[in-house]
Amino acid sequence: MRAIRGAVCLEQDDAGEMREAVAELLTAMLHRNGIVTAEVISVILTCTADLVSSFPAVGARDCGFAEVPLLCAQEIEVAGALPRVVRALMHVDLQVPRNQIEHVYLRGAEVLRPDLQR
Repeated sequence: MRAIRGAVCLEQDDAGEMREAVAELLTAMLHRNGIVTAEVISVILTCTADLVSSFPAVGARDCGFAEVPLLCAQEIEVAGALPRVVRALMHVDLQVPRNQIEHVYLRGAEVLRPDLQR
């Protein structure tokens, strides 16, 4: 089993943008790692406290994660932290070395982990 990290920033707290951004993030995580949803064991999705319009799991279900166990949680509030961020931790049945995993950061979230960018 491997874990794939990802994050995406939203421009505003909007349910439609939440669905779109989460779908974009999860789809990119699958695509860049050459996997399909059948290989996904579970996904933990977190939001910063300024995102309250929708659960990120709604966007995940909309893009094909209907049978994958999903958990939503709120990030801890840290002064000066990047606002309007959804983070994902995807657990996958995957047999590749950890250094070959492609973590995905989109729409400004790249600043969170520049060390993981390829």
